[in-house]
Amino acid sequence: MIRSDRGIALLEVLVALAVLSGAGFALLDLVTGGLRAERDARERERVLAVEERVLTALTLLKREELDRRLGRHPIGELLVDVQRPERTLYRIALAQASSPQVEDLVTVVYRREPRHAP
Repeated sequence: MIRSDRGIALLEVLVALAVLSGAGFALLDLVTGGLRAERDARERERVLAVEERVLTALTLLKREELDRRLGRHPIGELLVDVQRPERTLYRIALAQASSPQVEDLVTVVYRREPRHAP
């Protein structure tokens, strides 16, 4: 083997190592991003489960109880907004306290008007 051939072979090995290390760093970044996305998805799922339980409890309230809760109020890490757009309808919305402008869950419930005694 000629002396210049050894220099070229060494250069090829260095280039191959650089390409492999670049691919390794890209793969590491991809795996890290995937793990971060999984963690964020689990946290979002946890928050939605809490919101679902709170919304279910609120939808079971009677008309008088909903009337007492009209407006926006904090419940733990959540903001609950109860509105009455019509006499028999209540709009219940839940948002996270960290982003109150984004409503995560919303529902509308019907409560008939109270009967008056004769």
